[in-house]
Amino acid sequence: MSGLVLKLSPKERVLINGAVIENGDRRSRLSIMTPDANILRLRDAIHPEDAKTPVRRACFAVQLVLSGDTVPSDAHHGLLRQIEELSQVFKDGDSRTLLTEASEALIAKQHYRALKCLRGLLAREDRLLAVRPN
Repeated sequence: MSGLVLKLSPKERVLINGAVIENGDRRSRLSIMTPDANILRLRDAIHPEDAKTPVRRACFAVQLVLSGDTVPSDAHHGLLRQIEELSQVFKDGDSRTLLTEASEALIAKQHYRALKCLRGLLAREDRLLAVRPN
């Protein structure tokens, strides 16, 4: 197993199992070999006040699991329900694929992968909300 590979920019920060790690002055690459490590790129983190849309709320909920602020078993049912609700809105093939992968990742307790899939919907959600009539 090759594990997760993180490519970090200079001074980029990442949260790994509750510890904030800052990269040095050069680009670097880390291989995370522990399969159940909780990892969150801080540049990708959604702030609580920005979690105002359905996809952002789902991303934030997964983020809380990755940061250690929520117990995974407590969050799983709610997250799967949120993904099911999102599948009622996102009906195109690409979105359905991302939602299916996010569900499978949650069931497999691969929270980083679930977050990555859900983040793939953010631009689509922004477009939907931009054209929605008031």
